[in-house]
Amino acid sequence: MKSLFLLAASTIAFVPAVAQEAASVDLGEDIIVTAQKRDQKLVDVPVNVTAWSGEQMQRLGVSQFNELSAFVPGLNIQEQSANNPGFVIRGITSDSGSAQEAARVTIYYNGVDVSRSRGSYFDLFDIQRVEVVKGPQATLFGTAAAVGAVSVISNPVADHFEADARVALGNFNQRQISGMLNVGNEVVGARIAFAWKKRDGVVENIAGETPNGTTEQDDLNGQDQRGVRISLKFDPEGPIRTDLIYTYDGQRNPGTSFKSGTLPPYGGTTSPYTFAELGGSPVAASVFEHDKLGLWRDVHDVNFTARYQPDGSAWSTVHIFGYRKFDSYEVFDADGSGAWFLEFAEDSKGEQLSHESRVNYDGGRLRAFAGFNWFWETGTQEVPFSTEEGTYLQCVTALSEQLPDLIPGLGCVNPAGVVTAAQTTSLLTGGLLKQIPYSSTFRNGGTFETISLFADVSFDATDWLELTAGGRYLWEDRTSTYFAYQPNSVLSRAPLLPFAGTGGQTFSASGSNKAFLPRFNALIRMTDGVNGYVTVSKGRRSPVIQLNAKNTTSGPVADRTDVPAETVWNYEGGVKASTGLFSGSLGVFYQTYENFQVTIIENGQSVSRNAGSAKNVGVEGEANVRPMKGLLIFGNFGWINSKIDDKPENGIFAGNRFRLQPEWQAAGGIDARLPMGGDMEAFITPTVTYRSKIYFEVPNKEAISERPVTLVNLRAGFTGKDGRWQVAGFVSNLLDKDYIIDAGNTGGAFGTATFIRGNPRLGGVEFSTRF
Repeated sequence: MKSLFLLAASTIAFVPAVAQEAASVDLGEDIIVTAQKRDQKLVDVPVNVTAWSGEQMQRLGVSQFNELSAFVPGLNIQEQSANNPGFVIRGITSDSGSAQEAARVTIYYNGVDVSRSRGSYFDLFDIQRVEVVKGPQATLFGTAAAVGAVSVISNPVADHFEADARVALGNFNQRQISGMLNVGNEVVGARIAFAWKKRDGVVENIAGETPNGTTEQDDLNGQDQRGVRISLKFDPEGPIRTDLIYTYDGQRNPGTSFKSGTLPPYGGTTSPYTFAELGGSPVAASVFEHDKLGLWRDVHDVNFTARYQPDGSAWSTVHIFGYRKFDSYEVFDADGSGAWFLEFAEDSKGEQLSHESRVNYDGGRLRAFAGFNWFWETGTQEVPFSTEEGTYLQCVTALSEQLPDLIPGLGCVNPAGVVTAAQTTSLLTGGLLKQIPYSSTFRNGGTFETISLFADVSFDATDWLELTAGGRYLWEDRTSTYFAYQPNSVLSRAPLLPFAGTGGQTFSASGSNKAFLPRFNALIRMTDGVNGYVTVSKGRRSPVIQLNAKNTTSGPVADRTDVPAETVWNYEGGVKASTGLFSGSLGVFYQTYENFQVTIIENGQSVSRNAGSAKNVGVEGEANVRPMKGLLIFGNFGWINSKIDDKPENGIFAGNRFRLQPEWQAAGGIDARLPMGGDMEAFITPTVTYRSKIYFEVPNKEAISERPVTLVNLRAGFTGKDGRWQVAGFVSNLLDKDYIIDAGNTGGAFGTATFIRGNPRLGGVEFSTRF
C-alpha cells in the first residue's frame, strides 16, 4: 500500500500556482514568484521554490502553517503550540526557545526577518502568497536562511472597493470568523483584515475532579487565536509607492497536553489519546503570572516599504523598515500527570528592528541587485518552576534508573493514578508538615546586531544559458546573558533543579564574528516551458555563546561554552516544466554539514551542542495534471536521507537521523468542479498526506518516535458565479487516525517522557461571501 501510494504521489506531484492579484485563480494556473527580488515564472527560477497563492490556500482549507507544510515537499511545520512552532526544511529544525541561539530557517513576513522562534508564528489570513525557498540563499533572505526560507506576503491595498466575510462552525465547538474590507483609488487606500478562531480542547482534562487534589483546569490542545492587519498605501502619480502595514497576532489558548507515558491520570491510562490529569501548580498565582495552564501571547508588527521606479528605467530601489515585538507567556505541566512535580512556565519577550535598502537593475540580458541590511534584536527567555518538595524528591528517585527510591515502595504515581508521592513530606517530617512549596527560576538572554552587504548578478550568457552569482558578507556582534535563582530546599538543603544559581548576579558574555556566504546558479533553457537548473550555495547558522552558571569554592561563576558556527554546502540540480496540461519539477540535492548544531536537554535546560559532521541527500518532486476541464490531479513527494555522520568523533550523536524529518513525505489530491446551472458549480477536493517514521530527539530513541502517518482530508460544497458566495463542508483527519506530533520534552529529562497527540477528526460547515 505504501509503495503504491508513493508511486502515485510521485507521478502526479503538484506545483501550486501563484497569483499576483486577488483575482480568481485555479490550482493549476501559471506561477509568478519574487524569490529572486523580481517577478519571475516559477519555471524560470534556478532554485527549488514552492509557492501558494492565498486563494489556492482557501480552496484547500489551508489557513495555518502546519496545514501548509503537508503540501510542500521538504517542509515540515510542527505546531506544538503557537509559542513553540518548529519549522523544518530538509531535516533542519528551527524551534529553540533560547534567546542565546540563532534561527536556522528564515521566516519572512512582508520582506522582514521574523525568525525568532517565540515570535515567528502568525495566522495565515488575507494572504497574497507564500513562497518556500529550499537550500541556502543568503543573498535572498539573510543570515538565518541556512537551509531555506518561508516568505509570507499579505494582500496589498487594492485600487478599488472590495470586501469579504467568512464564518465557520464545527465540532469541539469550533467557531471561526474572518473578513476583509478594502477602500482605495489609484493614489491612496486602506485595507483592514481580521481573523478569529476558537475551539475547545480535544483532550479531556479531569484535573480538579479527583482525590489527588489537583487544580481545576480547562481541556487541553484547544485554540483561541485572533489577528488584525491594517494596511495603508500612498501611490501618487510618479515613481514612488509606499506601504505601511500593522499586524497584531495573539493567542489565549488553553494548556498543551504534555501527557506522561509513565504516570497515568486518576482512573486512566498513559495513552496520549485518552483523558489526562494535568493539574498544574496549586500556588501558580504566586509563582507564575497566571493560575491556569495555557498560553497568553501578543505579537505586534510594523512594516514600512518604499519603492522607487521611474517609468521606463531599468533601475529601481526598495527600502524596507521593520519592527516586531512579542510577549509570550505559557504555563505547562511538564510531568504530564496529577502530581505537583514539574510545573513550569516560559516567559519569552523580544524586540526586533531591521532595515534593508536594495538597488535593482533589469537591463535585459543583465539583471542584478545589491544592498545592505541592518538587523538588531534583543530578547529573554525566563523559566519559573514550581513543585512540592517531598513530591519532587520522591518522584525524581522513583523515576530514576540510577538512584534508589527516597522512600522504598512509595513510588511517584501508582497504576490507579493516585499520587502516592504526595505523602512524602508528611512521612519525612513525622506529620509536622504536609506540603512544602518550592519555586525557582532561570533566565537566558541575547542581544544580536548584524550588518551585511549583499549583491547578486544574473547574466544571459546565451539564449539558452543564464548564469547567476552572488554573495553576502556579514559582521555580527552577539551578547548572551544568564541569571538563575535556585534556593536550597528545606528537605534536601540543596537546590532541587540540577543546575547552579548565579548568586543574584546576571552573567554576560560577548563575541563577534564575520562570514562570507556565496551562491552560484545556472538556468538551462531546454525547450519552450522546460528548464534545467544547477545551484551551489553555502549556508551558515551563527555561533552560539552558551552561557550558564557553575558553583566553585568562591561562589557561582559564569560557565561559557562556545558552539562554533554551523556551515552547510548545498549542491542541487533539477528540471522544471510548465507546458500544456502539465507543470512540475524534479530536484536532487546533496548537502554536507560541519559543526552540526543540535539542541538537547541537559540538567533540565535546553542547550546547544556540536554534533560534528553530517550529510543530507534527497529528491523532491511536484507537479499538476489537468486531464480534462474541471478536473485537476495534484500531489508532491520528497525522499530525504539526513543523518549525522557515523564517526567516532561525533560521539553519542553519530549515525543518528535528523529530528522531525521523515525519510518519505508525500501528498496528493483532486480538485473537481462541476457546473450545476444557474451560475452555480459544485466542487469536491479530497487530499491525502503521508509522512514516514520520525524521531523527535537526537540521539534517536525508538520510544521517542512516531510511526508512519497517513491522513485524509475533504472539502466539498457549492459556489456561486465568480466566487461571490460559497457554502462548504470540511473535515480534516477524516478517518480519525491517532498520531502524535511531539514526544520527550522537558519531562523526558526527569524520566517521564511526555507525548502530544495530533488533532482528531475536525469538521464543520463554512459560509463565505465576497463583495
